Amino acid sequence: QVQLVESGGGLVQAGGSLRLSCAASRNIFSFTGMGWYRQAPGKQHELVARITNSGYTNYADSVKGRFTISRDNYNNTLYLQMNSVKPEDTAVYYCWAYKISDNYWGQGTQVTVSS
Repeated sequence: QVQLVESGGGLVQAGGSLRLSCAASRNIFSFTGMGWYRQAPGKQHELVARITNSGYTNYADSVKGRFTISRDNYNNTLYLQMNSVKPEDTAVYYCWAYKISDNYWGQGTQVTVSS
């Protein structure tokens, strides 16, 4: 059973910063990659950022230059550094880990950006 536990969400003013963390219950090298999704009210689930075991990263156009995904392999933790946040970044953020045939999700953490 894989567990992904997010933390770090909360209320932040526009232009501010926030760092999300995702602690995995197993060695994160057991996954092909990890990432962050988000879902805002009334909107579709959106891939925010992804990082593979080889270190390849990709980002949604809406967050490029503002968000940075990283991983701490020793502590089996995934991060999302969010800078220059905007009200449209308000959403529930979900940690995601995947293998060829499986996907795993955290319970989500709420991020609210006030204008």
